[in-house]
Amino acid sequence: MAVTSNSLISAGTVFLFLVLCEVSWAQIFSFPFRRPETCSLNQYFHISALSCEPCGTNQRRDALGTSCVCLPGYRMISNNGGPSIVCKKCPENMKGVTKDGWDCISCPSGLSAEGKCHCPTGHILVERNVNGSLLSQAMCELCDENENSFTKANALGTRCVRCEPTFVNTSRSCTCSEPHILTGGLCFSNTWNFRQRVISTARYGELGMSLNSEWFARHLQATAGACWMHANLTSCQALGNMCVMNMNSYDSTTFDACRLFHYIFESTAAGLSGVHSIPFWRQNLPWLFYGDQPGLAPQVLEATPLPTNFSFKGQNKLKFVAASYDIRGNFIKWQTLEGGVLQLCPDTETRLDAAYSFGTTYQQNCEISLSKILADFPSPVFYDVYLEYTDGDQHHYIWAVPVLNLNLQHNKMFVNQDSSSSKWLLTRRIFLVDAVSGRENDLGSQPRVIRIATQISLSIRLVPNTKNGNIYTPLLTIAYSDVDIKNSNHQSVKISFSVKYEMNQGDAFVQTDIALGVLGGLAVLSSLLKTAGWKRRIGSPMIDLQTVIKFLVYYAGDLANVFFIVTVGTGLYWLIFFKAQKSVSVLLPMPVQEERFITYVGCAFAMKALQFLHKLISQITIDIFFIDWERPKGKVLKAVEGEGGVRSATVPVSVWRTYFVANEWNEIQTVRKINPLFQVLTTLFFLEVVGFKNLALMDASSSLSRDLSDYIAPYSRILRYAVVTAIWLVIGVIQVFFFAAFYERFIEDKIRQFVDLCSMSNVSVFLLSHRCFGYYIHGRSVHGHADTNMEEMNMNLKREAENLCSQRGLVPNTDGQTFQIAISDQMRQHYDRIHETLTRRNGPARLLSSSASTFEQSVKAYHAMNKFLGSFIDHVHKEMDYFIKDKLLLERVLGMEFMEPMEKSIFYNDEGHSFSSVLYYGNEATLLIFDLLFFCVVDLACQNFVLASFLTYLQQEIFRFIRNTVGQKNLATKTLVDERFLI
Repeated sequence: MAVTSNSLISAGTVFLFLVLCEVSWAQIFSFPFRRPETCSLNQYFHISALSCEPCGTNQRRDALGTSCVCLPGYRMISNNGGPSIVCKKCPENMKGVTKDGWDCISCPSGLSAEGKCHCPTGHILVERNVNGSLLSQAMCELCDENENSFTKANALGTRCVRCEPTFVNTSRSCTCSEPHILTGGLCFSNTWNFRQRVISTARYGELGMSLNSEWFARHLQATAGACWMHANLTSCQALGNMCVMNMNSYDSTTFDACRLFHYIFESTAAGLSGVHSIPFWRQNLPWLFYGDQPGLAPQVLEATPLPTNFSFKGQNKLKFVAASYDIRGNFIKWQTLEGGVLQLCPDTETRLDAAYSFGTTYQQNCEISLSKILADFPSPVFYDVYLEYTDGDQHHYIWAVPVLNLNLQHNKMFVNQDSSSSKWLLTRRIFLVDAVSGRENDLGSQPRVIRIATQISLSIRLVPNTKNGNIYTPLLTIAYSDVDIKNSNHQSVKISFSVKYEMNQGDAFVQTDIALGVLGGLAVLSSLLKTAGWKRRIGSPMIDLQTVIKFLVYYAGDLANVFFIVTVGTGLYWLIFFKAQKSVSVLLPMPVQEERFITYVGCAFAMKALQFLHKLISQITIDIFFIDWERPKGKVLKAVEGEGGVRSATVPVSVWRTYFVANEWNEIQTVRKINPLFQVLTTLFFLEVVGFKNLALMDASSSLSRDLSDYIAPYSRILRYAVVTAIWLVIGVIQVFFFAAFYERFIEDKIRQFVDLCSMSNVSVFLLSHRCFGYYIHGRSVHGHADTNMEEMNMNLKREAENLCSQRGLVPNTDGQTFQIAISDQMRQHYDRIHETLTRRNGPARLLSSSASTFEQSVKAYHAMNKFLGSFIDHVHKEMDYFIKDKLLLERVLGMEFMEPMEKSIFYNDEGHSFSSVLYYGNEATLLIFDLLFFCVVDLACQNFVLASFLTYLQQEIFRFIRNTVGQKNLATKTLVDERFLI
């Protein structure tokens, strides 16, 4: 401890001294940069100091450059590791140095460049006795190649080993001489008749090129010969690997790896039976193909279900296992696919293993640099994939998983890229990365081309009408990318791995089409009734182009409701039955199968938008007039301009009551039964905060919360739609119920308050939504006057509360103030004549700048309209009289009137305040569904609930502004109310 403390104190003193001497930080903390290869022959790279240091006397650096060795002719007498060695020169009569470098020895056959003893070819060097004692002179012993021994020197020349068996079996010697054939280090008989035609090229279909593969050139002929002639298991596996490296492609005109494999396969068909009774699996050969018969693939994939069941609650793991082999055909081990064996993209083990959770749609994407792939996969590993399962007796079995290789060519055609499965050629063995076959001339060099499995997809197909989670044979689809290496540090590839579940959706599509057909027919009938009602309300019996357009608009609105009902029902069906099932009987539609559903949602939105715009235009183009029942109270003296005198005139009636009623009408135009902002924010809260959005994930879990460390499955667009519509409609219905049952009853009812305001203001509202149909709000005061002081107003209210005056209704002794009206054609013509004068100018703002006579004419027209409508209500015009009746129940249900107003107009009692149909208030269902469909369309396009919420609220505010602004201008124009008083 004392030594350590003193060392630290000394180091600190030196450092303080350097600082006091104003030595710069760069001088203290920087030093020359050196690499091992930059050191000279008599220097070594010091791994601690990271610098080049000199070797000792009679020494030089070793092959690695990080330590020193003795020069030729010198032996070691001390070695403490690294550069700490001591060398001594050997005597003249013993100039050789032993292999271990510790002793000097005489070499009768000469020295190598390193100063070691050298022996002729076929001899081995012997430097010590059997007991380890050093010989005075090295000996070179010749290995016995005779029939009794068949030995030769090993590659290091240190011992004699048995000659290669094919040499012994073929030539009965350790040499392979003519007429025998030497290839790949093996010796074959000259009866191997296809040797001259073997092609050792690797084909890269994506790049449209072929290159001479050094691996194929060295090993293809040898492995094929050993497999065919000697049934060597490892060679047969290696030959199969080469075929797989060539994408299992077959060309009848080329003798490549796959042609050789097929040749051997067909040659052994007669004499050997199939392994495990599988006709495509020959003894000693790997199982690479399912055969090339047309229509075989559908039989393999759908003929026989797996004899096991899967569920979301119990057995919910797909236990895939793989038999793995190295490139030379050696069996490595059995291994499960968990842990990311087939997944090149790095991730946590939990997320990687989620790929094999039954019912979880899995999608993994990444981009990996080529340099990393070359470092991680220097040699390919080959996998035969199986699905492990247990039968009813708990016996373990494996089921072969077929492979659809999209790069496979059969006679130069990419048959597996065809849409028809009957043309597919299924295979078995796969690999992830091949960086060997693309090497030319030297297996130690960097490959020119590398082949990577960039797309791997595992498809699980449910058996139709199953109730127990039975599935067909899984299908592994794989696509390889051929990358021409230019600069591996700057090149990268995109990788994807997915697991998808599918089932036959034909029955679901048929049921949806039936529902659309039936409901669509009802929509046609509903639209015809609406069009007939509209024709009666405009007083036109002719069927013209306008009638056809109106029918199409009505039909669009009804058809939008049909599509909405069907899509909501379909979405809720998938949400409930998929998430709640234990034994699997249904699976979610795949993204491709969702396209029809998305089209239905788009159609619903487009037609609902047309219906909404139609209603909006109808509301802002209504005819409305405020009938003022107030009468003058006496006369006053009024100065006469230009005459210098006075004369008596009636007291003018205040216009403020009319302005006030008009302003209140303007305010209730966009009143709704729900709060739009609350609707949007609450929906967003339940989706994002509470976690209902997790119900839309394509997995079996029904949990609202997910651990961030777990894998998050992709969203199903159908489930997103179902969750959003369910939440939106529930919140909307609750709001409407709260508004009707509580808010309007105990806090504020703006529609009824407006009717009361009309009575208090002594102003009635005459409103025409169609040419001969509209609404009437009877606001005539039962007290005769409304323009009075506070005392009289309070007295009138008190008398009314104590029933000391008549009731407010149009009919004596009734309370009915609101009516639907169907006016006669004569009444409408008279109304139009007066109204034309009233609206001759484009609004009050221009009237203020017009001449006095024009303004006076408009005022006269206003008074004429007020007088006419008032007299009409008072039954003054017998030729344009009306009568009051109740609507029939069927008329209320169908929304049309059976009786046509020929000579007399008809007032229908309306206790439901249906005049709100020209306001937002009376069209809440249309607005609610339109907002919901807008939200869903944005979300389906962007997959973002926050953005959908923002844009939905934005469009609500935009249309509300348009409705208020344009409606306000129309109100000012039709009633001669100054627009500046409408707020």
